[in-house]
Amino acid sequence: MSKKEPRPNTNAHLMGLGLDHSDGHKRVTRAERFSIVGGSEETHHRMTETVIKTFETLDRKGKNLETVEKEELLDTLKNCDPETKNDH
Repeated sequence: MSKKEPRPNTNAHLMGLGLDHSDGHKRVTRAERFSIVGGSEETHHRMTETVIKTFETLDRKGKNLETVEKEELLDTLKNCDPETKNDH
């Protein structure tokens, strides 16, 4: 019996959730391929910057959320995070 190829998810969307807000502001950034919700101003900005750079990297490689392997996506997110980028 042959394995079926997984059907690509054409509705893939990356979601970031920040939980460290205490100033009462509701921060929401929505784009075609991602959404960032919550977080302090600093955290929200950092998550948004990380995700934008991640998609730029995937685009340069000709990949997207539907085609990238989970492990590669996690590595790319870590490498695009301004706070962990300098640790590598």
